[in-house]
Amino acid sequence: MNNYVQLLLSGIAVGSLYALIAIGYTMVYGILRLINFAHGDMFMISGFFLIYIAAVPHMPIWLALIITILLTVLLGFMIERCAYKPLRSAPRMSVMISAIGVSYLLQNFATYFTGGLAQAYPPIPWISNEIEIFGVTTKLITIVTPILTIVLVLALVALIKFTKIGMAMRAVSKDFETSQLMGIKINSVISMTFIIGSFLAAIGSIMYFSYYEQVSPTIGAMPGLKSFVAAVFGGIGSIPGAVIGAYIIGICENLIKSYPAIADLSNAFTFILLIVILICKPNGLFGEKLSEKV
Repeated sequence: MNNYVQLLLSGIAVGSLYALIAIGYTMVYGILRLINFAHGDMFMISGFFLIYIAAVPHMPIWLALIITILLTVLLGFMIERCAYKPLRSAPRMSVMISAIGVSYLLQNFATYFTGGLAQAYPPIPWISNEIEIFGVTTKLITIVTPILTIVLVLALVALIKFTKIGMAMRAVSKDFETSQLMGIKINSVISMTFIIGSFLAAIGSIMYFSYYEQVSPTIGAMPGLKSFVAAVFGGIGSIPGAVIGAYIIGICENLIKSYPAIADLSNAFTFILLIVILICKPNGLFGEKLSEKV
């Protein structure tokens, strides 16, 4: 029984981490109809930011965390302005190729500056402590992560529903051209979307690497892909759908890993799920059916 409690707690924690990344994918897609393939690598770069900033002599860890979040947000803003904004009127395929290029650029920069070796993530006081729940000993981060994720998701939903910038985001996601004609500052809305997505990626990075304790230049690829699958599974463009999809993938992944005979198939399960959902329900669990004008 204790083993299943441990698996469930770990699955919820991992699902929460995927959810934080998946929201970034789903927000950008909801407005630009763009899959930001560089999002997982931004998550990785954020991990390296904290490693090097925390290594500065006499640097308090709380200040290192704040600087890391700000640098990650700045990186997301710069990527949008340099790699995506100039292609606003270009064919969608051009923007997608640009996103893939940014992804490889970030990976190669990380490999060049770190030598391609995995590096230890600095322990963060308090959340790295161990606690006992239902007779199971686990890290406090296992409990903090889902709570923090739910709080951030609720705050994000409130921002989108009840603020001026949130109304603008909803308008742009429905009709890009008409919103522009109605006076909505498209560039500001898109930049804000990337800033929010980058902020969530930074928080997800802190939680993820505190859980797994090391960062490497290619480590963002798999969590990024799984988070993308979670977004598609829930209905890309739907924030609640992305969160639910992430929790399903996180819990199922941990359950599969608990059986040695099929443990190596845990990653394959995620992509099998993607194929099945695209065949059976292409718009995802909560996705809206979009009509294309001919």
